[in-house]
Amino acid sequence: MENRKWGMRFEVIGIVVAGLIVFGSYVLHAEEYVPSDLKGKNVAVLVGEGFQDAETLFPIGFLVNRGSEVTTIGVEKGYVKAYNSDTWVRVEMSAAEADADDYDAIVIPGGSSPAYLREHDSVVNFLKKGAQGGKVIAAICHGPQLLITAGMLEGKNVTSYPSVAEELYTAGANYDDVPVMRDGKIITSRVPDDLPHFVRAIETALSESE
Repeated sequence: MENRKWGMRFEVIGIVVAGLIVFGSYVLHAEEYVPSDLKGKNVAVLVGEGFQDAETLFPIGFLVNRGSEVTTIGVEKGYVKAYNSDTWVRVEMSAAEADADDYDAIVIPGGSSPAYLREHDSVVNFLKKGAQGGKVIAAICHGPQLLITAGMLEGKNVTSYPSVAEELYTAGANYDDVPVMRDGKIITSRVPDDLPHFVRAIETALSESE
């Protein structure tokens, strides 16, 4: 068990480091980019069984690096496993006990996790309260499925993993196949390759919020 825990830690560190290297390469080509100090910002990351590892760990690592306090929230406390690797993440708080008013942003990674989370009223209600409170809502890959269930996307400009597009159209959203889309406080993105764009959009939105 101890060996597995250490193995998981090294795998998590490797993914986050690799992600930050990719982001560093990205910002080298963005001459006007100035990193923001997000100290004092509280971010909730909604995660469930079957999450996509990079889409979860990259934003967590990036936001912590910028000074944010990040809390992983799910259906219940405990560990959940990625669908695409032997990576586990600890859910620190259940959605039923969490209060969306305590957070400045809610981040929703992809994988099969959003399909699982959208079946639980406690998670959907947490997200709805966050949206009603004007929080930054950021979803990548299949993450917008949870936004659909929360009834947040009618008339909104969004993107996602391509297979989710039809569901977005049905929900009344305007879909476009671009790396990242921001419509007010809602940020959406497509795939792991778009993570540098995704986290930068979150950073910008958080730096703008009071």
